[in-house]
Amino acid sequence: MKYLDEYRDADAVRRLTDAIATVVTRPWVLMEVCGGQTHAIVRYGLDSLLPRDLTLIHGPGCPVCVTPTAIIDKAIALARRPEVVLCSFGDMLRVPGSKEDLFRAKSEGASVRSVYSPMDALELTKRSPDREVVFFAVGFETTAPANAMAVYQAREQGIDNFSILSSHALVPPAMEALLRSPSSQVQGFLAAGHVCAIMGCEEYEPIAAQHRVPIVVTGFEPVDILQGVLMCVQQLEEGRFEVENQYARSVPRQGNGQARDLIGKVFQVIPRDWRGMGEIPQSGLGLAPQYAQFDAERKFELEAIACDDDQRCQSGLVLQGRLRPEECPSFGKDCTPENPLGATMVSNEGACAAYYRYRSRALV
Repeated sequence: MKYLDEYRDADAVRRLTDAIATVVTRPWVLMEVCGGQTHAIVRYGLDSLLPRDLTLIHGPGCPVCVTPTAIIDKAIALARRPEVVLCSFGDMLRVPGSKEDLFRAKSEGASVRSVYSPMDALELTKRSPDREVVFFAVGFETTAPANAMAVYQAREQGIDNFSILSSHALVPPAMEALLRSPSSQVQGFLAAGHVCAIMGCEEYEPIAAQHRVPIVVTGFEPVDILQGVLMCVQQLEEGRFEVENQYARSVPRQGNGQARDLIGKVFQVIPRDWRGMGEIPQSGLGLAPQYAQFDAERKFELEAIACDDDQRCQSGLVLQGRLRPEECPSFGKDCTPENPLGATMVSNEGACAAYYRYRSRALV
């Protein structure tokens, strides 16, 4: 709450919360599916400004958080191979595997490089022709075009010492999995604007119609989020279940055609394990057969890894919106950003990290 007065459109926020209060006549539960939106909600206390009958719950909106432990272990195993340089975005280095994280492996001599893009990793192959460069490709649809371009360029340039360890996840199948769960409370979704900027809004329409839930594509500013909430509640109160686009200034209905074409050329849709949610059919991206030579799992013959998450960590329930971070017994005690038990505490978009950063003094 203390940050709201620092926000440049604080008055607009208050007008929107007043408008929402006039619309709500019964209890509703909405879920945002974007870690950036979660952080804005928690930082500015937007949930505390809403009517008591309106509840916001946090979904699996952080690609780092839903990356399964087994693939973290595969990344660590690759980094420890003497011929390999493993490249990754920095927020993956502290995500726990079953026994350690990439940061720990690096401190013990594993070759781990933090990069800003997959193209940085591709460039490294030219400076290190005697090493195998592997890029840890984690993300939702948002990062898939850049990773696809790196693989495409590697083949075009005849670079054979480059590969990716893919852990791409697709958002709509996860939303459907949540709605099919008997424990689901979700009555409406705020969809992630950056994902829809790539993929568009059309793939959400069957979900809204089949499950009778409104879905509002929403931006990341407090005003965006509250406008999305208002649009979603208006639909619920009127008995409508449609896909609406609050973020039209950045999201065309059909998304980015060139980016979608590139994703479709380089990747194919596959089943994917989600941390805390298990395997979800058709919810991931793996390399298409014509690009299989750049698949690190195949190239290095990585075997399936069976591992268990730390039982003290309740991040799986947090990611499904079934538990708030402060309700986890380990929150702020056994689990902190310096010593995280799960990805939701260490990721820049994790719900636990947001609560620890902005609300921990009041909660712990």
